[in-house]
Amino acid sequence: MGTWALIAALLAVVVIMLGAWTRLVHAGLGCPDWPGCYGFLTVPQSESSIAIANARFPETPVDVEKGWPEMIHRYAAGTLGLVVFGLAAYAVRHRKTGVPVKLPLFIAGFIILQGAFGMWTVTLKLWPQVVALHLLGGFTTLTLLTLLALRLRARSPYRNPPVSGQTSPAFSPWLYAGLFLIVVQIALGAWTAANYAAVACTDLPTCQGQWWPADMDFQHGFDVTQHVGPNYLGGQLTNDGRVAIHVTHRLGAMVVLGYFAVLLALMWRRRQTSGLSGAIGLVAVALAAQIGLGLANVFFNIPLSIAVAHNAMGAGLLLTVVHLIWRNHKLVQAHTADATHPTTINREVTA
Repeated sequence: MGTWALIAALLAVVVIMLGAWTRLVHAGLGCPDWPGCYGFLTVPQSESSIAIANARFPETPVDVEKGWPEMIHRYAAGTLGLVVFGLAAYAVRHRKTGVPVKLPLFIAGFIILQGAFGMWTVTLKLWPQVVALHLLGGFTTLTLLTLLALRLRARSPYRNPPVSGQTSPAFSPWLYAGLFLIVVQIALGAWTAANYAAVACTDLPTCQGQWWPADMDFQHGFDVTQHVGPNYLGGQLTNDGRVAIHVTHRLGAMVVLGYFAVLLALMWRRRQTSGLSGAIGLVAVALAAQIGLGLANVFFNIPLSIAVAHNAMGAGLLLTVVHLIWRNHKLVQAHTADATHPTTINREVTA
């Protein structure tokens, strides 16, 4: 079960990357219906199939090159759903052996909700609110699957060596605060992508030659009450609204970088006693890579490969932070248990 949970987590990363690829090649509406494509299981390619498809959806003629990215993304997401349902079924069947049951069932339910958001992404014509929530749902699914894999790994004495080292419980709230900042930054990235604001600023470190563009429209850029439709492909915001979104995303990146630079430096000073040097190093590498990819996106004008890698590394940064929190939590638990055990023995001897 642990192996399949890890496979599911890796597949979730692939689905996130495919979703970014679909969005970046403007193929989000490559198939105007859901879950099929113009009423077919695959993208119509023969002359007769294309004629039928065009008759069914006269307002959206078939574009094979944009249909395939959308369907490949759906195939991968469907496969992930089957794996998750298999994990949930296995957990229920073997619940008497002590395997986690609630978490796999929750993930299975969340996958159904995520599928609904995938449908609404198409039926509501890439409404930014739905697109952003759908992207956040993908990251949430990945996080839950990673936690499931970690919990299952912790049950195996062969794959999970005893926890060694000591750490301060004082780091825990700061790590959770850092996780919150990562989630907020991912949400800003999702909103940036959903509103096609990544190209609003094409220079660094300024934006359109200004440190603080004078015409930024934050009210318009972050208006979540905008009406549905008719079609958000390419975005409908004004340039001032998109600049406001882009600049906010940049500021968020600076906050995350500064926060984790201080936090990781403090934790690194205790690495020899905590044994967390590997987990701390992973977060530092992922953070540096993500910042570098974000800068490269602007320098090279959003090339497809770098933009997809930026999405993937966002997932990587999230997972490294979750892994660090997990390791720190285990150390705190072990330290608390060691401190409690002698006290219990002393009380028994005294009695």
